[in-house]
Amino acid sequence: MKRTISLAAAALAALALTACTSDTEAAAPDAAPSTSILEAGQANPMIAQGVVIATGVAIYKSSGLGPAAANKAAPAGSPESFIDTTQFPDAKLSPGVTITEAQGMAALAAIKENLEAQGLTLDDVITMRVFLDNAPGTDRADYAGWNRAYRQYFANTNLDTGDTELVPLGTAAPAAPLVRNPARPSRFALEVASLPVPGWLVEIEVDAVYPAGE
Repeated sequence: MKRTISLAAAALAALALTACTSDTEAAAPDAAPSTSILEAGQANPMIAQGVVIATGVAIYKSSGLGPAAANKAAPAGSPESFIDTTQFPDAKLSPGVTITEAQGMAALAAIKENLEAQGLTLDDVITMRVFLDNAPGTDRADYAGWNRAYRQYFANTNLDTGDTELVPLGTAAPAAPLVRNPARPSRFALEVASLPVPGWLVEIEVDAVYPAGE
């Protein structure tokens, strides 16, 4: 589990890291492999301002992953063909769920599976890069839908109490997230002109650190 520290402590951590000049000063085997830098005073921030990575930590970097073409009832290469029918039976989206939101959830499920194949979990993710295309008929990427999908898998615990934070799915009342996960990686999300797979609206890359002792 990654520790959360304040901005003031972050400066001290950075100085400590730059002072490490020999193997004897490397992080101890049981030390936290990474430390997320979060803005002070927020009990449920979405992302980290940055991440400090301990010396000698093994880092896994995924390729860009998107949703699988699970909806065989939709035309091949259409955004609807990438709705995960295990999350949305018969590809019927819940009220208010956008196609970007549905694809984001499917892409994050693919990230989860990819990490688990390497002995990692979503909790080990430290950075995330997200590329969004705008849905047909729209002139802007659906950041709100993406952020709802993200909260289903990341940043859904209260840092002050440790309680699970409820997350909305579309316009439904907030409910328990798909995966309880306290991790807040550093992240960017940006709109691109197109993605490599026809019909994709979401592509994600992550970096994850192996837990101490692994």
